[in-house]
Amino acid sequence: MPNIHTPDGTQLFYRDWGSGRPVVFVHSMLMSSQMWQHQMQHLVEHGHRAIAYDRRGHGRSDDPGTGYEFDTLADDLAALLAELDLTDVTLVGHSMGGGEVVRYLSKHGDERISRIALVGSTVPHLDVEPAVAAALLDRLRVGYGQWVEENAALSFGDGLPDCSIPQVEKDRTIQDWMEVSLKAAVDCTAANLAADFRADLRAIRIPTLVVHGDADAFAPLETCGRRSAELIPDSKLVVYRNASHMLHLSHRRQLNTDLLAFVH
Repeated sequence: MPNIHTPDGTQLFYRDWGSGRPVVFVHSMLMSSQMWQHQMQHLVEHGHRAIAYDRRGHGRSDDPGTGYEFDTLADDLAALLAELDLTDVTLVGHSMGGGEVVRYLSKHGDERISRIALVGSTVPHLDVEPAVAAALLDRLRVGYGQWVEENAALSFGDGLPDCSIPQVEKDRTIQDWMEVSLKAAVDCTAANLAADFRADLRAIRIPTLVVHGDADAFAPLETCGRRSAELIPDSKLVVYRNASHMLHLSHRRQLNTDLLAFVH
């Protein structure tokens, strides 16, 4: 099983398929690298190298109980890029993974990176009242499974026109959510709620694709996707109609096509 070690000794699992210009995928909070398999397969079939890894506390990576904040998570991404000696990289981040991509650039620079894609990302800032954020964290601590059950349909976009995801794929995603470390789930949520990437976004100087659903209940289009595109100088916003948060499932073909066009 392929793994790399971060500076603090945490072991991270990764997938590495194909050859050619590398595209590195950073998954959503509570999920794992398996979420990207369809996008990875599509890019590999068109001559690219596709790499995805499991964040600490997620999937098959170690759960050290610490480091679930953006600076350390960006360092983990840097360790992967250094270990595999990757250059001319396209970074693709979904949801919280977009924040890791952006913090990587602000902390480690863009020497290895040629472009980035933010897909349903929560950057630059989730405008959540402190009391609401505290209540959510308390809810996760004592009733994580119930929270997942109550929010799954909203995440998938159930009821939206032309937003159909096979039940088996929903079940696999929920299984992924339920396998995350509770410590990682709570700490990553806290970090994501508190983060402010506005200054980081203004400093980005490489081409950026922003893909966002117009009905995203977890990262609202106006405050996240559209605002990110306004802040990043060389960016393009693509809005998917009748789309919620799980774009890699509900709008798979469109996302595959847009990512391939962007990395070519």
